Amino acid sequence: MRKNIIKEAKNIGKKTLLFYLFILFPLTAFATVPKDAADEAYKRGNYQQAIADYDSLIKRQPTAELYYNLGNAHFRTDNITQAILAYERALLLKPGDNDIRFNLEFARSKTIDKITPESEMFFFSWYRSLVSALSTDGWALLAVASIVFVLLLLLLYLFATRVWLRQVGFYGAILFLALFLASNLFAYQQKRQLLTQAGAIVTESSVSVKKTPDKTSTEAFLLHEGTRVTITDRSIANWIAVRLDDGREGWMPKNSVEEI
Repeated sequence: MRKNIIKEAKNIGKKTLLFYLFILFPLTAFATVPKDAADEAYKRGNYQQAIADYDSLIKRQPTAELYYNLGNAHFRTDNITQAILAYERALLLKPGDNDIRFNLEFARSKTIDKITPESEMFFFSWYRSLVSALSTDGWALLAVASIVFVLLLLLLYLFATRVWLRQVGFYGAILFLALFLASNLFAYQQKRQLLTQAGAIVTESSVSVKKTPDKTSTEAFLLHEGTRVTITDRSIANWIAVRLDDGREGWMPKNSVEEI
């Protein structure tokens, strides 16, 4: 009797598993919003539906393209703050994309606060632009291609019979080896920036930035929604220390920003 009960329980378990596999899973698959539907909603001018669809897709698999499209939809509804936030997230995933950068700068021009970055030596600006020219995956692909060329050129150097071909192989291998090392360095820095970034966007219509983390503290300056800040300290409950690109620093309520 006991064996029959166990056998029946196993059969019921199998039937239950098959029910979930063949009934519930297909229903879940059909519930997924296709990207084409989100794009079509945007083209028709149904921006709220497009926003909902893009948000649903991003929860499943965030990409720079989805964030970019989401930013465009928010911008069309005059939600500049959420548009900036979406563009910032898109740029974080694809830092070399000029369209994303252009739309981000255009959206920033619609905000109240105009932040002028601190001046710095041209070398640092040039180097940062170089690192941002490709995404992490882009630099990784370039590194792989470079090491392949290094190996091919080394073979040319070792087995070529003509002197000029051996010279091409030798110096070419050195050049692509340098490119391989630089690509790995830039990919590492891109990934580190992605993992350690502390940017945030002000979401309140206006917020008073204090000199110390206390509501009664003296106001250091006033910020408005859409402004980008860098979080420098999270050690105080419900408060964050922030820094602006122009060098100003202060404390503000944690719930007044949304992190990128």
